[in-house]
Amino acid sequence: MTNKVWLITGCSTGFGRELAKQVLKLGYKAGVAARNIADVEDIIKDYPETAIAITLDVTKDDQIKDAVKQITEIFGRVDVLVNNAGIGYFGSAEESDDAETRRMFDINFFGLANVTRAILPLMRKQRSGHILNVASIGGLVGYPALSYYNATKFAVDGFSESLSKEVAPLGIKVTIIAPSGFRTDWAGRSANEAKTEIEDYKTTAGQNQETIRGYSGSQPGDPVKAAEAIIKAVETENPPLRLLLGAAALQNARLKLENLKQDFDAWAETSIGADSPKV
Repeated sequence: MTNKVWLITGCSTGFGRELAKQVLKLGYKAGVAARNIADVEDIIKDYPETAIAITLDVTKDDQIKDAVKQITEIFGRVDVLVNNAGIGYFGSAEESDDAETRRMFDINFFGLANVTRAILPLMRKQRSGHILNVASIGGLVGYPALSYYNATKFAVDGFSESLSKEVAPLGIKVTIIAPSGFRTDWAGRSANEAKTEIEDYKTTAGQNQETIRGYSGSQPGDPVKAAEAIIKAVETENPPLRLLLGAAALQNARLKLENLKQDFDAWAETSIGADSPKV
């Protein structure tokens, strides 16, 4: 069904850029959103009838409202929302800067939530739609040097799971995208890092940060294949709530499940013992 209208945020680089290109190539209509629309003009130039460039900083409410108005005035509806805009930040919990981490929450979580809230009235009226929120395997598994980043993505995961139960009776679907390492700018220019360095964290947060920075651009994940997987999820009748992308994402998610089960089983008696009959 290529008459669907997509709105994709964060299309300057990475997943958003590749997804916009694939969606338009397949014949869908798309609002291609970025903070600077000059970054996406090359994408839309070949699709004058089916693509529009939208200026959108997801931390600015007026731009969110304008984006929704623009895409609905031109295409009349929004069938698929992809909340892709996001940034990274490296640093142990103790080293991290408050202003930087709050900014990351504003983009990764509150921006995503506010764009979603702006689109929901349209989808409720349509009684149809699909919201895809780009989280991370870091929304399921915590890693050293990424405590605050993980927190933003855990928030996206929890928000999306609750949202899925709220909107399912209205014909609206929700999918959480959870990638592992992909060849995007996330580990490069799209991620800031703590200015403070504490020696005690060098073998944990420091080492993991160095490893991730070191393989930026050579990760196994292919953004083109990720875009194809996301489109497949949209086109299927019963899309997953969580779509893991990358072998490392699947491996780490399964390990998390095993660790959870071990803890739950080992402490089951204590957990049950916390209840008491009401007198």
